[in-house]
Amino acid sequence: MDHSAVLARYDRDMRENATPDGPGARIERAGAVVRQVADAHGWNGVLWSDLDPGSADRAIQEQIDRFTGLGRGFEWKLYGHDRPGDLGARLTSAGFRAEPEETLLIGETGRLALDAEPPAGVRLVRVTDPAGVDLVVDVHEKAFGTDGTGLRHRLLARLAADPGTLVALVALAGDEPVSAARMELVPGTRFAGLWGGGTVEAWRGRGVYRALVAHRARVAAAHGCRYLQVDASALSRPILQRLGFHALSTTTPYLHGR
Repeated sequence: MDHSAVLARYDRDMRENATPDGPGARIERAGAVVRQVADAHGWNGVLWSDLDPGSADRAIQEQIDRFTGLGRGFEWKLYGHDRPGDLGARLTSAGFRAEPEETLLIGETGRLALDAEPPAGVRLVRVTDPAGVDLVVDVHEKAFGTDGTGLRHRLLARLAADPGTLVALVALAGDEPVSAARMELVPGTRFAGLWGGGTVEAWRGRGVYRALVAHRARVAAAHGCRYLQVDASALSRPILQRLGFHALSTTTPYLHGR
């Protein structure tokens, strides 16, 4: 993989020319900043920027003013290769709070190891209705210890408005949901994003997460997607790299008013 070329394509297709991630969201372009504005349950934040030391502080304040005026907390999604190099420090000085850093991993579907299957007694079920969404949210809350209200809202809205671009899966051991994940297809690009992969503690280390990645990658390949993108935690990064993903950058959420 040509890391520089793929990263440039990712920045162009998925960030600078981003499309809304749900029916209640819209993309706004303000100078050298691209942001998404959504309702209170959706994702609000900055997707891309191309700033320099002379314009960065003003642009940061403009985003604060925009989202504060809407009554929204928001995220500035900062990548390790974004400019200027001290943008993270500038965000912190402006009142943002940094969340843990993740690794931007990208894999080519034609070169990934896609033969992983779930362990015995576990089956993967595609989510197509509110009952399935409830199972995904249940896993999310148990695996990550966070409230799943916003996730439930976004999944239900996406299934209702554009089900063809969402692949949500739950892994069931009997009738017990033990892992869940989703993939978002992005029409007009060669990319698909893997999101939300989480496994309840008692089932970690048994290959369920690996099987969910492989299943989604096979679906992406069938839809003609060349690349898969993941914002990987330290826990999932080695699993994904063994499957053939490459580390291209880092990403850190900087939160304001949340």
